[in-house]
Amino acid sequence: MIKKLVLVFVAFITIQSYAQQGTASPYSFYGIGTLKFKGTVENRSMGGLSIYTDSIHINLRNPASYATENLASIPFNGESRPVKYTVGGSQSSINLKSATTSDKASSTTFDYLAVSIPMGKFGMGLSLMPQTAVGYKLESINSNGDLLNRFKGEGGLNKVNLGLGYLIGKGLSIGVDANYNFGNIQNSVVEYAYDSDGVILQNQSKESNRSDLSGLSLNFGLSYKTKVNNKYEFVSGFTYTPQSNLTSNNSRTISTIVINSTTSTEFTNNSFESDLDAVGLKQTDLTLPSKMSIGAGFGKPRSWFIGAEYTTEQTSKFFNPLYSSITTKYENGSNISFGGFFIPQYNSFSSYFKRVVYRAGLHYEKSGLNINNESINEFGISFGLGLPVGDLFSNANLGFEIGKRGTTNNNLIQENFVNFQLSLSLNDRWFQKRKYD
Repeated sequence: MIKKLVLVFVAFITIQSYAQQGTASPYSFYGIGTLKFKGTVENRSMGGLSIYTDSIHINLRNPASYATENLASIPFNGESRPVKYTVGGSQSSINLKSATTSDKASSTTFDYLAVSIPMGKFGMGLSLMPQTAVGYKLESINSNGDLLNRFKGEGGLNKVNLGLGYLIGKGLSIGVDANYNFGNIQNSVVEYAYDSDGVILQNQSKESNRSDLSGLSLNFGLSYKTKVNNKYEFVSGFTYTPQSNLTSNNSRTISTIVINSTTSTEFTNNSFESDLDAVGLKQTDLTLPSKMSIGAGFGKPRSWFIGAEYTTEQTSKFFNPLYSSITTKYENGSNISFGGFFIPQYNSFSSYFKRVVYRAGLHYEKSGLNINNESINEFGISFGLGLPVGDLFSNANLGFEIGKRGTTNNNLIQENFVNFQLSLSLNDRWFQKRKYD
């Protein structure tokens, strides 16, 4: 039954992902898009808190979690070794607000697919996830209300991950992720021209850019938990992602187009490829800045937990030589998260809802993006449920988040968003010993 649920879920979110952009945020215009992966649904439901590790969920933010002591390392009835796997997707609705106007947008996307395999004191993880997303349609007008430019972008950066964790001693584990990052970003700008009477000309110019990105990166993790008074538990986590580079192979096309005023369909009259080699932009390097997080929490196992986590990122070192603007700069980013969960009675036989995991949290993020001398920050409040399904402690996880990003100051846009997330966190028997009469 669990495998059937996974197939249906993957098919649904894949169809939805192809149907819509991975994001509808105008801030995806900058850099390599807006950050898409912020953890599993369980993490995001607790304000983005990623320090907690347990026996039935995969923690994709800290590779040390692959080797923590948990149910996945214990054979059931001497017959099988349960393996954890998870798949998740999300739907986002955004209200875009400027100083004078407002609009709405939405997107539905696949977020991650992962498996965690126990191997004695070692643990291995495999995952696939979108890292960033680009998806915007913007227009600029002059003081007379005339259309000057139309901007459009799509694409993003994806990541394939191979992680390995090792259990050093009771409650202490380390791990490392090796990531292959890949993807492409496509954007275009149409520049409108008018005659001396203010009438729009038939032919317009269009510039189209494409960047194909690839590169390797690492992520190191440490996880430690210990009992306090033989009843409560102290949990801590640390991760560090060193600075790395992406190779960007770039192309640029300049076209003359005619736009149908009724359908907005574009017809190309002629076009030519720009010689990016001549200006040193055919192949460029993009720097992915280093990032570090540290957090700690306290709770009672299988009952409740509360914790905090702080993340800092050297975003000021990010630079994209192909797309630069004097109005945009990058500063160091940071994020602080608070959150936790509560389980009324994890082993209740009389009430299903007593076995449900209730999660909540909040976060404040300084993205590192600065436009027109305004820092683009984000605040969000989140809630979630972990619903038991099947056997072997599998769960369906629901997450709900409301918040805002950006500001209306200095002609910028504020995003008021509502996010809904869904995932399956599953435990299944692999390598099961067959019995014969």
